[in-house]
Amino acid sequence: MLAMEYIRVDWHHDFPQEPIILYSEMNENRWEVRKVYIFRDGPPGIASATKSTRDVMLGEGPIPPISEIASDSQFEPREITKEEFEEVWSRAIQLLSQGSTWS
Repeated sequence: MLAMEYIRVDWHHDFPQEPIILYSEMNENRWEVRKVYIFRDGPPGIASATKSTRDVMLGEGPIPPISEIASDSQFEPREITKEEFEEVWSRAIQLLSQGSTWS
């Protein structure tokens, strides 16, 4: 089985239509496999190879190392566990099926 990596990035900004928390599941080459975006208002956005909501798409290249992401003060990245990611993914899928927002 291939080693997957998981990150959460808090994005500190004032853009109402942009996500404030970004979760990514990446393969061993740091290409996104699945992602979840959390917005201030409205339902979450998700992306995978087979589905996408709220115009969320998988990255077009490898995700940079956490140290590089953290070099921009508007981003606060950290590694998370597979279990944390799976919980967020499952919750996002459930909220989307109910038409509910993240709270």
